[in-house]
Formats: sequence, structure tokens, C-alpha cells
Amino acid sequence: MKKVAILSLALTVCLCIASGAFHWLTPTDVYGAQMRDRARIKDAIKKQVDDIVVAIDGGKTAMDFKKAANNKPHYVFIMEEDGNLLVHPLLIGQSPKGKLETYNLKEKAQPVFTECAKATADGLWVHYLWKNEYKRTYVRKTKSGLIVGSGFNEK
Repeated sequence: MKKVAILSLALTVCLCIASGAFHWLTPTDVYGAQMRDRARIKDAIKKQVDDIVVAIDGGKTAMDFKKAANNKPHYVFIMEEDGNLLVHPLLIGQSPKGKLETYNLKEKAQPVFTECAKATADGLWVHYLWKNEYKRTYVRKTKSGLIVGSGFNEK
């Protein structure tokens, strides 16, 4: 009886594999799922940046979005055209002496600045290498010339 049960189970598994019942395990579908996830991530990032640009163009200030700098998993940054960061989760804040720190991407992270400075009023995706990781970032310019961006590490 055990042999019949084992043989039936083995036959069922073989039929499922042959019929494609386990299609979600194939590498092609894993890649397809990754691409769908990436598309969802890109859509969420784009919406986040677009909403902030619309709000700033409508009268809000960059400082109204300080909390957005800590959005998980895709933080927001806002910089002036000359590279001075106004909003960023790590690079803006208080120094150990209590003085407000400024951070200029043009001076301290030229490759990042060069790509982000390509921002347009319609928005576009840029990519660059930062700290040995490739990043893809959506950047868009406000009417006043501020650059709003958010992105993800490519892995």
C-alpha cells in the first residue's frame, strides 16, 4: 500500500511539472516577477516625486517635505540647481557642534550631481554609481528650479 501511495504521489508531481502547474518556479517567471516589481517601484517613486513637485509649484516649500526624506524604502531629496541639498535623510542635519550642516552635491558627489542636474520639468530617470552601487533615480524640476528626486539601488 505504501508503494502505491508513493508511486501515486510521484506520478502526480511529474504530471504537475509537465503541465506547468509549478510555472512560478521557472527562472523566466522569476525574472518576469522581478520586472513587474521594478515597474511598481518605479511607478511609486515617480508618483511620490511628481506629487511633491506639484505641491511645491502650488506654494509649498522644500522644508515642508523634510519628513519625506525619511520615507521608506524610497527616501526623497530636494536640492537647489547649484547642488545645495535642502532635504535629504542623511546628508542634511545638525553637526556635533549644533550648527546646521550644508551639503553640496556638486562639490562632494560630482557624479551624482551631474546626473541629477539633468532634471527637467517633465521628469526623467537617471542612473549613476555611488559608493560602489548603481542607483536609478527619478528627478524632476520645480517651476522655481528646485530638483526633487528619489530612487533605488539596482541589485
